[in-house]
Amino acid sequence: MRVKKAPRKFHFLGICGTAMGAVAVALQEREFTVTGSDENVYPPMSTFLQEKGIAPLEGYRAENIPADADVVVIGNAMKRGNPEVEAVLNRRLLYLSLPEVLRNFFLRGRHNLVVTGTHGKTTTTALLAWIMEKAGRKPGYLIGGIPTNFGEGARLNDSKYFVIEGDEYDTAFFDKRSKFVHYLPELVIVNNIEFDHADIFNNLDEIKLSFRRLLNIVPQNGMVVVNGDDPNAVEVAKDCLAQMVEVGFSRNCAQRIRDVAYSDGGSRFKLGDDVFEIPLVGEFNVHNAAMAATAARFYDVPTTTIASAFKSFSGIARRQELRGEARGVKVIDDFGHHPTAIANTLQALRHRYRGDRMWAIFEPRSNTTRRAVFQEQLPEALKLADGVFISQVARLEQIPEDQRLKPERVVAAISEAGRPAFYEQNADAIVDRIVPMLRPKDVVVVFSNGGFDNIHEKLLMKLKS
Repeated sequence: MRVKKAPRKFHFLGICGTAMGAVAVALQEREFTVTGSDENVYPPMSTFLQEKGIAPLEGYRAENIPADADVVVIGNAMKRGNPEVEAVLNRRLLYLSLPEVLRNFFLRGRHNLVVTGTHGKTTTTALLAWIMEKAGRKPGYLIGGIPTNFGEGARLNDSKYFVIEGDEYDTAFFDKRSKFVHYLPELVIVNNIEFDHADIFNNLDEIKLSFRRLLNIVPQNGMVVVNGDDPNAVEVAKDCLAQMVEVGFSRNCAQRIRDVAYSDGGSRFKLGDDVFEIPLVGEFNVHNAAMAATAARFYDVPTTTIASAFKSFSGIARRQELRGEARGVKVIDDFGHHPTAIANTLQALRHRYRGDRMWAIFEPRSNTTRRAVFQEQLPEALKLADGVFISQVARLEQIPEDQRLKPERVVAAISEAGRPAFYEQNADAIVDRIVPMLRPKDVVVVFSNGGFDNIHEKLLMKLKS
């Protein structure tokens, strides 16, 4: 009888994804051997991996997979036809999705706090993890970004508590369920629910079904924290057997947010009888913080500890991140790609940079924004800026012409609203055109969920020269 040894050597396909890279580093730090490959090797994740001793291989080739690999972790962007996927199948190797790796090796038997929703997942997860850290719980965590307080997106330790960002996107080409159903939740936060991920969901009802499946596995002694201002979130939670608390601005919310005030440096708000301050701006960030505070209270974290954690929270890479300033022009990087997220970010930055002229540069790069799904909503979001630039749809050839977003139409709609708006093919063309138009105290916000050909640095360099 063949005895199976515990796996020690992992190879990651798609290692530069935010979650994949974070888990790869966490495994490496626990003395597993980790290798990996990706076709999108760019900062900050490529730099982060190299600093931690993992050199990602650029491009996918069968020979990238070590002969002695015990487990191949297949990212959810991988498809049949990928040379390494085909090699895994041909060699009969053990392969798992990233959520399966987490469930099987790290989550079972823990108190798992799962943060979900169309928007705000990363910020809320980082806030909750930081609260639990300040409370002395030393939580494990997995966050789809790099929170500045921790310096890395994952910590897989032996704590009883694990705080994880729960994505509704599908798990892998061989498992079309949402990732978050693998996470063995004890507590679930439902931040909000909107239509997104048009490449895998046909409509909002399919997304709601995924959330119902998640809430259906929360134990009766667990907790569901729901955005009481969002009818979709309230609807999916109504038949859940776990305890439930609604959080929001509405009168019906058990935990009601009141007396919100903004300053250049952050926001102040009241939740129940307690007053909190966070160094983040915008109504959506107040809501994120209120959800995190309510979740922490379920684990008996004192209000004073929550308040202290909020005050010392220092943000997340690529979420309203100031990348630099040149000639008095600030260049900000933001991951926003859904119209609601773009609008929320622009409104928040208006609080921070009151009276300054604001430019938005948008790259249609996500699987949904490359399609015509948000053709009408994108102009409404982007025209909150004083001027707008849009680049060509990324990977244009992958989307049938009749299904593509039409950037020219977005630009025309914004122009009709009285805002200057321009369509340029790429980052270099945008930089060349915008720089002569910029003046001191302008704020340029770059929206992209990818590297966008390093446009931030190109813009700063051109301004300096």
